[in-house]
Amino acid sequence: MILQRLIMGLCVVWCMVASVGAAAAQTITVGSKNFGESYLLAEIAAQVLEAQGFRVDRKLGLGGTLICYEALRNAEIDLYPEYTGTLGQAVLNLPGNPNRTQINQVLASQGLELLPEYGFNNTYAVVVRDEQAQELGLRRIGDLKNYSLVAAFSHEFIQREDGWPGLAERYSLEQSVTGIEHGLAYQAIADGAIDVTDAYSTDGELQRYRLRILEDDLGYFPEYRAATLVQASASPRLRQALAGLHNMLDESQVQALNAKVAIQGLSFQEVAADFIQANSGRLGISEQDTAKSATPSLQSPWVAPLWGHFVRHLQLTGSALFAAIAIGLGISLLVYRRQRLAEIVVYLCGLMQTIPSLALLALMIPIFGIGFLPAIIALFLYSLLPIVRNAITALANTDPTLVRVSAALGLSGWEQLRYLRLPLATPAIFAGIRTAAVISIGTATLAAFIGAGGLGEPIVVGLSLNDTNMILRGAIPAAVLAIAVELVFAALERKVSPPR
Repeated sequence: MILQRLIMGLCVVWCMVASVGAAAAQTITVGSKNFGESYLLAEIAAQVLEAQGFRVDRKLGLGGTLICYEALRNAEIDLYPEYTGTLGQAVLNLPGNPNRTQINQVLASQGLELLPEYGFNNTYAVVVRDEQAQELGLRRIGDLKNYSLVAAFSHEFIQREDGWPGLAERYSLEQSVTGIEHGLAYQAIADGAIDVTDAYSTDGELQRYRLRILEDDLGYFPEYRAATLVQASASPRLRQALAGLHNMLDESQVQALNAKVAIQGLSFQEVAADFIQANSGRLGISEQDTAKSATPSLQSPWVAPLWGHFVRHLQLTGSALFAAIAIGLGISLLVYRRQRLAEIVVYLCGLMQTIPSLALLALMIPIFGIGFLPAIIALFLYSLLPIVRNAITALANTDPTLVRVSAALGLSGWEQLRYLRLPLATPAIFAGIRTAAVISIGTATLAAFIGAGGLGEPIVVGLSLNDTNMILRGAIPAAVLAIAVELVFAALERKVSPPR
């Protein structure tokens, strides 16, 4: 039977996944958020560790502060670069402008510790185009209330306690604002689609797009001093390896490093390697060790061959789809005769579709951590509805006349299912599987936000860099894969459909 062959084929994909895995237990896992400077600082830390003999697993581009923070608390990563202002205001909700010592007093109860600072303050900033600032005489944030400008801020900034809500209250700003991906905001403001957005004061894009930082004359934003956030149980050897980063950078140096990525088009790995080589003495790293550390970094996820992203994407979607077919069809066969129970099952499966995909992935972290497993579980939940709904509907609505005839012929309930209901329901079941496969392929691109890899990896990096080519590197193969799967299942569906 074609359906059985399909399930057997998906089993092969599942077996491919079994070999992925457990070697990272002996490594230091370095994470980062999904914006350029976080990638860069994480890559510098990773190469410093590699130069001193550590094996490093990179989980870069995780979907924001809370995802990184929860991943660290749940020991899914060992460290990531963070900022004092972010910890104090957005995570721990501490009053005022707490320093590192005060933050560590609170972090201790959560088993975390902020290591000594890198030396620079990357504060939030509100920016406008330089020519518009000159034209309207915009110098301070408070000047914005005199003009009706189009404002769009990063989604995290809109929600944070130290973001838009408090800023609007402090400066009596009444503009309506919309959310936008941080990396895309720069292109939008450069093109004139928006007039005002948030930025980080050390971003290289400030030079690239000739943006002006408006003066925070009321002192709203706290200091955001960068440092490495680790688990309190981090080994002395790990702490010593990262000690050289203390006070290594000032604001102008960081902006220059960020500009090498944003303006010159260098990769994070290249910029990090150049920085480490230039400062190897202060970091306590020999030139020989520096050369060794640069090689593994070139295997970081965002520069891995496209084939690797593609295979990972297939593993994610194939595993989730196989599980959804096996469990979804099993549940459907159990409940299709009981109308009320079947309605409840379909309703619960539909409920999963109402949860935004990134939110569902984030909710998985405290239970399943980050990476492959939570991504598969989330994709499995999203794939259930079309499979279960189509299967239950088709099985329960088999032509009553044919059912009565089969009963008159003496067929048992099992025989009716095997020889009548399933053959007639197979086209509808295939249509459900086909829909689930396409949904899974598209949704799997978001799995990169929790470190699961796949074709979402270059998309996430491309968004952080506003690099259209990088975005297309992931988006086009994902679209091609979805179309190919759609065509394959359409052909299978026609093959199993009864002749008219």
